Amino acid sequence: MQRYFATFSPENNCFFITGEDYHHISKVMRMKEKDEIICVSENQKTALCSIAEISTDQVTADVIQWMEESVELPVTVTIVSGLPKGDKFEWIIQKGTELGASKFIPFTADRSVVKWDGKKADKKLMRWQKIAKEAAEQSHRTIIPEITQPVDLPSLLKYAEGYDVKLVAYEEEARLGEDKVLVSHLKELEKGGSLLIVFGPEGGLTSGEVERLSAGGFRACGLGPRILRTETAPLYLLSAVSYHLELLEVN
Repeated sequence: MQRYFATFSPENNCFFITGEDYHHISKVMRMKEKDEIICVSENQKTALCSIAEISTDQVTADVIQWMEESVELPVTVTIVSGLPKGDKFEWIIQKGTELGASKFIPFTADRSVVKWDGKKADKKLMRWQKIAKEAAEQSHRTIIPEITQPVDLPSLLKYAEGYDVKLVAYEEEARLGEDKVLVSHLKELEKGGSLLIVFGPEGGLTSGEVERLSAGGFRACGLGPRILRTETAPLYLLSAVSYHLELLEVN
């Protein structure tokens, strides 16, 4: 069943759907009145709905039944990625959204080959947000992850001050066989807590960047004995968070 993030009207007990989602319902899916869809409100509530009206620019969907869902990670995870080449950041956003990330922050690292083009910034950010929205709908998320403008290292250090756990994935730690930092910090996280982790671009983070992050309260950690690509490492981390805080909790 099709799922849409939409505007909920408490007074009318219905959702209003506009823009691209309106076009998708009316022109692509060619839905009709009384067809059923799933809508997600701004406060992360999910409802089974019936289409009541399709006008020239808006779909109105009446709530049939509110649904109980528990699909979000028990902690908020922010992924900071050194700007990679090509469409790798789009891959990180899409797959990271499916795995439960709450926010993505592109980072202009020393070894980032890609240079941020301010003239194309709005268009690029809109594309990233669209990818996150579509991935959130596909994976039945109740939130669309936030994606920020790229930040430099000083801005990142200031931004990270409010997080419970701050980590930096550093390949030198993996080469040295470090395997305790990530596990110990995941064990420290409580439900409702927050984790921010920094990943380098293709060339990795410099020792100077890691030193500055460490001075700002970050802990360097390895991600197992293998060296992962810049687009693979965030997915490893999110899978580890899910295992420790969701799957183990079930048992």
